[in-house]
Amino acid sequence: MNQSIYTISLLDLAWVFIPVGIVIAIHLRWSMGTASLFHGFARMFIQLLLTGYALAYIFDSSRPLFILGILCVMLAAAGLISLRPVSEKRASLYLKALAAISAGGILTLVIVTQAVISLERWYEPRYVIPIAGMIFANAMNAVSIGAERFEAEYGRERDYVKARAAALKASLIPITNSLFAVGIVSLPGMMTGQILSGVSPLIAARYQIMVMCMVFGSAGISSALYLYFIKGEVRESSDPSFHSG
Repeated sequence: MNQSIYTISLLDLAWVFIPVGIVIAIHLRWSMGTASLFHGFARMFIQLLLTGYALAYIFDSSRPLFILGILCVMLAAAGLISLRPVSEKRASLYLKALAAISAGGILTLVIVTQAVISLERWYEPRYVIPIAGMIFANAMNAVSIGAERFEAEYGRERDYVKARAAALKASLIPITNSLFAVGIVSLPGMMTGQILSGVSPLIAARYQIMVMCMVFGSAGISSALYLYFIKGEVRESSDPSFHSG
């Protein structure tokens, strides 16, 4: 198979904005406003270009402490963002979310990089950073959904066990849906990228199985740990807003 991937020029990239323009036109036609759309796409475009330059520098690094620092920043941001839907944002909840995401994410990252891929250097940035990004992001999303659902369920029933079960189930809905859809409804990004770059579909499928397992595992472990950690918050909190959902 051809091992090269087509290089997309900025002029070629402009074509994909045609369907985006159609959606923006519909918003204008329906008087829905487009400020947030333009803002979102502007941020996406700038952020991804800057990320490309940053990763080019990071991938050339051979300093383990530098890579470890990047992982710590990623985890700190994930813990903060995960509590965005929660009405009561306390430092104690942030620490619990950070601990949950770190425990589930780091465990999964170590297994994947040291056992599945067997990196010679644990800090190999070309592998560690993208894989950590997928793991931490899915753990963050699961904790975020679980935290929001737990707050709502506990506010209605005031029953920790029932609220915890409902929250964990809800937090795993996105990744569970993708388990059913993968290979039938969609070819996930990593598998598609490898196939486009010339990798055998059979090898790409193995990598995608690894990805699906690692994101499901990290999401489930992190969400369950967060819901376990906040049990003390439920018992000790006397703030009515924590229970109101």
